[in-house]
Amino acid sequence: MNIDYPIRLQSYLAKSGYGSRRACERIIQEGRVSVNLKQITEPGVKVNEEDIVQVDGMLAEISEATYYFALHKPRGYICSNYDPNEDRYARDLITIKDKHLLFHIGRLDKDSSGLILYTNDGDAANKITHPSYGIEKEYAVKTKEPIRKEDLKKALKGIMIDNKLPYAIKSFDIKTKTWVHVTLTEGKNREIRKIFEVLGYEVVKLIRLRIGSIELKDMKVGEYRPLKKGEIDSLLKESQR
Repeated sequence: MNIDYPIRLQSYLAKSGYGSRRACERIIQEGRVSVNLKQITEPGVKVNEEDIVQVDGMLAEISEATYYFALHKPRGYICSNYDPNEDRYARDLITIKDKHLLFHIGRLDKDSSGLILYTNDGDAANKITHPSYGIEKEYAVKTKEPIRKEDLKKALKGIMIDNKLPYAIKSFDIKTKTWVHVTLTEGKNREIRKIFEVLGYEVVKLIRLRIGSIELKDMKVGEYRPLKKGEIDSLLKESQR
């Protein structure tokens, strides 16, 4: 990984496996980061190659290698890399030496399964997840009740939830009475579940099938694979349209 120093602290942390740049900004603001033993709480500080950067007292170093993986996350696993109340982490299914550097791109809640991406490239993660880039995420949704086309048309226009910004889907394709494929471009926390709940449906299965041009296809549950350079390049090009 070629780095042009000096580099902004949040970018340094992102390239060291601490998450997207936005996530790293939060880590800095929480007072968890120091440079040359001095606590830093404002993002934007620049660091040089010889500077000592620490997070929670542990040395943060940029990895020489850049990793991109696709994982078929099983239901019951969490995407967070640490939660004192949980013991099944999706990242642990990726059995490489440097797995501690990996973080998830986007989210899948514990009760959902399907495609999730892992990387140590914070810049790429930011482009893939930020709503302004509009990368599509496609899901298969199974409901307990029969699905009405009229309800999904309401979701296309946007539904106000908790008096906040509208939650909306980009498109849908009804497959059976209780199965539908739904496409989003944002991905708010538990967005699909909240939309269907407001519309009066109980979601019994939620599977992510696609992130941009990268598809789950025939990957088995719990299986992972490295992404090819062309797949990542194609995905990042989608974020620039």
